[in-house]
Amino acid sequence: MQVSMRGINKAFGPVKVLEGVDFTLAGGEIHALMGENGAGKSTLMKILSGVYQADAGEILLDGQPMAMRDTSASEAAGIAIIHQELNLIPQLSVMENLFLGREPSRFGVIDYAAMRRQARALLERVGAGQIDPQAEAGSLSIGQQQMVEIAKALALQARVLIMDEPTAALTEREIDTLFGLMRQLRSEGVAIVYVSHRMEEIFRICDKISVLRDGQFVGERAISATDFDEVVKMMVGREIGDRFPPRKTAPGAVRLKVDNLADEDMISGISFDVRAGEVLGIAGLMGSGRSDILKALFGAKRCAAGAVELDGKPLAVAAPGDAIAAGLAFVPEDRKSKGLILGMSVRENATLVHLNAYARLGVVAAGEEGRAVQGLIEQLRIRTRDAELDVKSLSGGNQQKVVFAKWLAKPPKVLLLDEPTRGVDVGGKAEIYHIINQLAEAGTAIVMVSSELPEVLAMSNRILVLREGRQAGVFDAAASTQETLMAAATGSAPQAA
Repeated sequence: MQVSMRGINKAFGPVKVLEGVDFTLAGGEIHALMGENGAGKSTLMKILSGVYQADAGEILLDGQPMAMRDTSASEAAGIAIIHQELNLIPQLSVMENLFLGREPSRFGVIDYAAMRRQARALLERVGAGQIDPQAEAGSLSIGQQQMVEIAKALALQARVLIMDEPTAALTEREIDTLFGLMRQLRSEGVAIVYVSHRMEEIFRICDKISVLRDGQFVGERAISATDFDEVVKMMVGREIGDRFPPRKTAPGAVRLKVDNLADEDMISGISFDVRAGEVLGIAGLMGSGRSDILKALFGAKRCAAGAVELDGKPLAVAAPGDAIAAGLAFVPEDRKSKGLILGMSVRENATLVHLNAYARLGVVAAGEEGRAVQGLIEQLRIRTRDAELDVKSLSGGNQQKVVFAKWLAKPPKVLLLDEPTRGVDVGGKAEIYHIINQLAEAGTAIVMVSSELPEVLAMSNRILVLREGRQAGVFDAAASTQETLMAAATGSAPQAA
């Protein structure tokens, strides 16, 4: 199926999101759609999938004009979308989510046995056969939910598949499986739109690339005829300098020491230390326990064993409040549900954790709070109309900066980062890397979980690799490669010293 979008305009109130955008997609093609957060990528794809309707322009499928009045019309035309924001109903089972509104039936009654069989086949096709079709969707990890979303799109047997950040929560093994599936679909003539901020993936899997900037079409290139620097310049309109900025200071004394940490269900025997000014990366496959370590340290998950020291003194954390009082901060993987209150303003989110610092006799000193927030906005380069704008109105990268801001009002001793650049564009990533480096240079000890191996290698001093909830080794980042880390994560390499 060939898709042509011509002269697409879209505005939300006075804000113009898309202006005269053209986009063409051919069958049997994987086409990257790129741009900074807020460039209009997701809006353009939501128009194609019937979520939004264009204010002007036309959509042609195989040369015939189509009116995408709603998502049903789009699905009927053979178009499916995997949204960046997961769209599962957490209270329903995995199989009920996969076939919602299209449940197999027998004599007018839902055939749960058939639904279970078909769900299992779909999950196995996307490399997620370990997921129980009868499990509640809300009980799955973010990465597992992403695989269910992909399986859900495949269930529609679409001829056009839109993938909006499909690998944001996946590890290298799951990404390899997904890319194998994408190549198979391409060989079957399926047209795939691939929206991602991960440049390595774009050059690895895509045939063409189209770039949007500030709601306008910048250009299209064949992947074989372009390179990283040209794509970045097309996206941001400028050079962004070093992709991974180097740190200039050496780590100091041990700040956080963890000995034989275990929780009640996932991790066991975890031991490491982190020095002031050091970034300790944590790598491993999805489900290896990476995030569980951070949650246990922050009191968001109960510890069953182990000892933790902060600056040489025992640290007992029974709840997040204890961790915050001790000087620990946590940037969670899912910023929208765990890191922010979307209906509150930038100001309210930024001062939420340390609001008492601006209170006098139980009353918030508005002037002092406002000056502090404005300073954070300038320091972190948060792009917002003003501090009173609802945080849900910001792009993903700027939302992530607000999550950082709420901890920087009182700089932490230890910063726990879980996928800090997930869903953030290349320019936003560079700015977050600078923030991480600034904190490290100020003496903060940083523990960073990342599923992007180039990121964890470039930004870390040392890297702790996990395998199935156990410690597979601690590696010097400068002397390691992606292959080294993957070998340890999969059990095919000896433990490092």
